[in-house]
Amino acid sequence: MSMNLVVLLYLVASVCFIQALKGLSHPTTSRMGNAFGMAGMAIAVATTVALIFKLRPEIAGPGMGWVLAGVAVGGTLGAVMAKRVEMTKMPELVAFMHSMIGLAAVFIAVATVAEPWALGLVQRGEPIPMGNRLELFIGAFVGAITFSGSVIAFGKLSGKYKFRLFQGAPVVFKGQHLLNLALALAMLGFGAAFVVTQDWTPFWIMLAIAFVLGVLIIIPIGGADMPVVVSMLNSYSGWAAAGIGFSLNNSMLIIAGSLVGSSGAILSYIMCKAMNRSFFNVILGGFGQEGGAAAADATQRSVKSGSSDDVAFMLSNADSVIIVPGYGLAVARAQHAVKEMAQKLQAKGIEVRYAIHPVAGRMPGHMNVLLAEAEVPYDHVVEMEDINSDFGQTDVVMVLGANDVVNPAALVKGSPIYGMPILDAYKARTVIVNKRSMAAGYAGLDNELFYMDKTMMVFGDAKKVVEDIVKALE
Repeated sequence: MSMNLVVLLYLVASVCFIQALKGLSHPTTSRMGNAFGMAGMAIAVATTVALIFKLRPEIAGPGMGWVLAGVAVGGTLGAVMAKRVEMTKMPELVAFMHSMIGLAAVFIAVATVAEPWALGLVQRGEPIPMGNRLELFIGAFVGAITFSGSVIAFGKLSGKYKFRLFQGAPVVFKGQHLLNLALALAMLGFGAAFVVTQDWTPFWIMLAIAFVLGVLIIIPIGGADMPVVVSMLNSYSGWAAAGIGFSLNNSMLIIAGSLVGSSGAILSYIMCKAMNRSFFNVILGGFGQEGGAAAADATQRSVKSGSSDDVAFMLSNADSVIIVPGYGLAVARAQHAVKEMAQKLQAKGIEVRYAIHPVAGRMPGHMNVLLAEAEVPYDHVVEMEDINSDFGQTDVVMVLGANDVVNPAALVKGSPIYGMPILDAYKARTVIVNKRSMAAGYAGLDNELFYMDKTMMVFGDAKKVVEDIVKALE
């Protein structure tokens, strides 16, 4: 295989990755986007294997056995995990994948520092060029931060572990930011020492600090900001891969890592904008620290509650209905029942649409994926900025397991979520809210929507409640 062909194939793979990102930007083209991504990765892997045979024939035989074994094991595990994962667990899977990318970057950096000649950087016994040492330092510490930070994000997203650092509430302590700053400066100092000396001691210390820093950066971030954290860690994993790509002079790693890093950064910006949050404020863990007090008197206030039969009556007498899905719908796996309910209403001539908030659920696009799995028509799923003006003319809004994204507290100055764009469900003529209990949402805030005269609460598992509504509609 000639180098010209290698460059051409890497270019084709890069174009596939770009088309994958373009396809994944909309539900109607997401399948095509996934197909492009898989094709690009297959081309990149096959080309890299062929390149090893060309450049290092002396290690291609025994070494390729280990490579193929790793591909087989990793590919099998990935396929099994993807097949078994529930839609509600998709955010945790994404965080887990990010952690693996970060750890892979760390391992590659360690291997490169240990035996740079094996990767073709230098001849045996020669020092690594200073530029490559800088790239290895950057790739290693970004990878380490990505790994440990993603592990903490995994625990927070899961919500089932008793370990304090894995719980959704922020973990804060006095002098936290100063400690993070001191550790960051120390990490950079030891990294600079490694770049100058190529000595193992500062390299290991730098890595250890980076692992600790990844934990400390994520633990003060509350659960309400987890969508931003997921996209941020996605960006980190891309930059880690790109940094290692520069060290190995691998154009494919550079391009793919840069695409992931830049797209993750853009997505983080979009998520912060959707929540009216400063990106740096999110990273510093300032969100949600006042939430507990806001929700303290929730149990002392009365709400109007009803049954599934009451909901069926209200829906049957409406001309227009907007459904607002949230994480409670995902936990209950109620998307198929909701689609059936919508079909019965549409058969009666009632307009039914779904309103999607950018940060509903635990990761960007979580609700879109759930509704797509239930084969809800794409033209019935409307984004926040396109549907907010319609709430005032809507007869019934049905909120299923959502909380923070419909909380009017975002309109109140002084609220921890003040300025966060929300779905204007409170403007509808009638609001129906399904929740398991009156517990506060991920932001830890009480929701004034639940106490409005126009609001009726229906308590219970979303799937069972909706299935009962479907029976009552028959």
